[in-house]
Amino acid sequence: MERHFEQELEKLNRRILKMGNLVYDQVHNALEALLTGNLELAQQVVGLDNKVDKLDVKIDKLCQRIFALTQPVATDLRLIMSALKMNNDLERLGDLAVNIAGKVEGVSDYPEILTELHVDDLANMADIIVKDVVTILATRNTTFVKDIFTSATAIEEKVQAVSGRILDEMMHKTEVIVVATNLMIILTQIDRIAGYSTNIAESIVFIVDGKMIKHKNPFKQINAASPETPQEDE
Repeated sequence: MERHFEQELEKLNRRILKMGNLVYDQVHNALEALLTGNLELAQQVVGLDNKVDKLDVKIDKLCQRIFALTQPVATDLRLIMSALKMNNDLERLGDLAVNIAGKVEGVSDYPEILTELHVDDLANMADIIVKDVVTILATRNTTFVKDIFTSATAIEEKVQAVSGRILDEMMHKTEVIVVATNLMIILTQIDRIAGYSTNIAESIVFIVDGKMIKHKNPFKQINAASPETPQEDE
């Protein structure tokens, strides 16, 4: 029974990593399609979503089976609980990629606007943060979790700045309203990509270190806690 349990956990780890790689392909291809105006690539992103959804169901069922047939404790319990949450967050990342892909056609005739507003920079930042998330999924090296939070903050700030410029253009140039609206939707998806990436990073920290960290300044909170005055979870 113990060997079977270990095999189920190994299968769970493999499936979560497979999910991460599939979703990264979706995000990467959606952002590439956005920057190049490649409608065929955008359609491939949409097509991959069915495969992601099927794997999402498989992971959920595997977690349920492990819970039903065993009584996991400590580290194993953290892994299964976190796997359920990460699976959901990864599936949401895939949905965001599909949303971006769906807006490619609406902005494909305006590549100069993407460059002028630095949407290309944001796309590259989003691509990197998801790639980093998949790396820590594979390595469980929490050293780089702080970098993910730093990148997410930078993306959020840049999204706000670019959104402000777009809104200003919409007020002064009514002819750009349609493309500007599509860009605002795309920026929202990129901002959410950063948010879900930090969610997954939090789950990795919970698996490895058993620490619950928050979205807001998590490393400031952790570093502020001394051995004599440990912080309590609320």
